[in-house]
Amino acid sequence: MIRITKIFTFETAHVLYNYDGKCKNMHGHSYKLFVTVKGRPVNDLENPKNGMVVDFGDIKSIVKSEIVDVWDHAVLVNALSPHKELGEDLENKGHKVIYCSFQPTCENMLYAIAAKIKSKLPAEVSLAYLKLHETENSYGEWFAEDNK
Repeated sequence: MIRITKIFTFETAHVLYNYDGKCKNMHGHSYKLFVTVKGRPVNDLENPKNGMVVDFGDIKSIVKSEIVDVWDHAVLVNALSPHKELGEDLENKGHKVIYCSFQPTCENMLYAIAAKIKSKLPAEVSLAYLKLHETENSYGEWFAEDNK
């Protein structure tokens, strides 16, 4: 079994409803996402992907379309909270708003990212690990073995 990792960056803002610290105010981060998948390398001389678990370009395509292109330069808002009105106001003023069914913390974002990526991977490849840096020295991790 081999693990391979691709790294992505995106800029996203969020606002945390009912939080008791500074992050209750809308603010943004330069997120850095590490996506690790695992599988067995193709062993078929006639296959153009011979020697690969999955093409890095395929991982890029999945993560870009499911996460980066959607969340980049957007505001994540908990649609189950009164912040939904804030989101609607921002949207009416031309801002890109993503309504979440969860508090948009780094931790919950990891669950959402995992679900989106897992649903798009080829059957013979599985998501093994995610790491999401919210700041240079603060990050969350998602491990497949902890989430079975």
